[in-house]
Amino acid sequence: MSQAPPPSPANPPAQPPMRPEEEKLWAVGAQLGPLLIGVFAPLIVWLVFRDRSAFLDRQGKEALNMQISYLIYGAVAFVLVFVLIGIFLLIIVGVAWLVLMIIAAVKAAGYEDYRYPLILRLIP
Repeated sequence: MSQAPPPSPANPPAQPPMRPEEEKLWAVGAQLGPLLIGVFAPLIVWLVFRDRSAFLDRQGKEALNMQISYLIYGAVAFVLVFVLIGIFLLIIVGVAWLVLMIIAAVKAAGYEDYRYPLILRLIP
């Protein structure tokens, strides 16, 4: 009885492709996860699943770019609080952040790509 040799580090075993239901679940998690753990949710989803699913690669990068962009927008609005216009900007940024994440999650649940408007594409 011969056994297969163990996989070597140079040739790791291929991971099975993901089912569409799994992809949708993780894509929605990447989009809504920032409500619980911030920018780390899309970062984790993207880093873990980018090689197993092209859909999750796109969704994870898009969600991560959105979170980084809105973190920057929020920081600028916070600084502008001292000039009084920042209060309104913080409200606008917060509402846009929440609404756009919900729209993206609904699109991801329908297995559709969603491109956030007005974000910095720092991770191409």
